[in-house]
Amino acid sequence: MSDQSNSLMSRFLLPGRCAVVTGGGGGIGRAVSLLLAEAGAVVAVLDKDEPKAQATARAIGESGGHAIAIGVDVTNEAALESAFSTVVQRFGRLDILVNNAGLAIRARALDMSVADWTTVLSVNLTGMFLCARIAAHHMISSGNESAIVNTASIMGLSGGIYPNVAYQTTKGGVVNMTRALALEWASERIRVNAVAPTFVRTALTEGLLAKPDVLAAIEAATPMGRLAEPEEVAAAIVFLASPAASMITGAILPVDGGYLAR
Repeated sequence: MSDQSNSLMSRFLLPGRCAVVTGGGGGIGRAVSLLLAEAGAVVAVLDKDEPKAQATARAIGESGGHAIAIGVDVTNEAALESAFSTVVQRFGRLDILVNNAGLAIRARALDMSVADWTTVLSVNLTGMFLCARIAAHHMISSGNESAIVNTASIMGLSGGIYPNVAYQTTKGGVVNMTRALALEWASERIRVNAVAPTFVRTALTEGLLAKPDVLAAIEAATPMGRLAEPEEVAAAIVFLASPAASMITGAILPVDGGYLAR
């Protein structure tokens, strides 16, 4: 391989970088934690379910990478402040935030309680904002080029095919929060982007995908005719976090098999 090829491929790698992944205990979060470590980053795996975070960190260690696990609820501002400070104290820097923690409470608008609505907004939107703001303080202090990648959804760019009003609302908010923060922090050398996955095989969609008619409808609505796998979304996230995406900010990258192209 030529020196030019080596130089090009090195832009997709992350040696010496420190990444925080929220919701890193499973699904997309676990997949991206593993891939970030494979690309050379040290990874702090954050999850409300600490044993799951520890399992992800352990898998990274067994593969030759370096990771720590921290149990934290993204709606708890004080706990988040402490978690991010722990990461910076441990690794000396913070270069990447994968803002991935989220949940869904599926209900029709006429049936959704205010309590459920508030829960989804607290995690998917307020929690994501808190993580981004806290991370940005550390990134700005370091002066390094940094990247934040938010997990949005095709449901933030469309009305979806199933009633899920709180989730759709929050993911639409994530889309525009991504754009707003990208503009605000461009001068601080922080790039802010988002991925917008289609339906992915994770615990979040397990109940929905267990219904054959639902699965068939999703596949029919997707030009590529299938769901996404967590690793496919993870690959897009790691690209956006890498120097290979150094001129990309404020972008929403669909990982959707053509769903939004219709």
